Amino acid sequence: QVQLVESGGGLVQAGGSLRLSCAASGSILSTNAMGWYRQAPGKQRELVATVTSGGSTNAADSVKGRFTISSNNAKNTVVLQMNSLKSEDTAVYHCYVDVEVGSSWYTVRETHWGQGTQVTVSS
Repeated sequence: QVQLVESGGGLVQAGGSLRLSCAASGSILSTNAMGWYRQAPGKQRELVATVTSGGSTNAADSVKGRFTISSNNAKNTVVLQMNSLKSEDTAVYHCYVDVEVGSSWYTVRETHWGQGTQVTVSS
């Protein structure tokens, strides 16, 4: 079992900042990638940013230059620093992890999602 705990959402004025954190725990042998998606009301879930175990990052064009993603593979944590927030950033933000789980005699690759944290940006 893998559990994800997200924190850091809330209400902020446009132009402000928020920091989202996600910690994964459980029978994780290694992490392939971690990241964040978001879903606004009436819209499909969309990629925000991801980071691989090697440190490569990818981000949506709409957040480049404003959001920064970082991770600590040893602690299985990922942080999304969000600056210069806009009203269109309002959404539920979901953390995800792409991990190898198992034990000494088997390994399985799995993806797990957090329950989400609300980010609301007022204009």
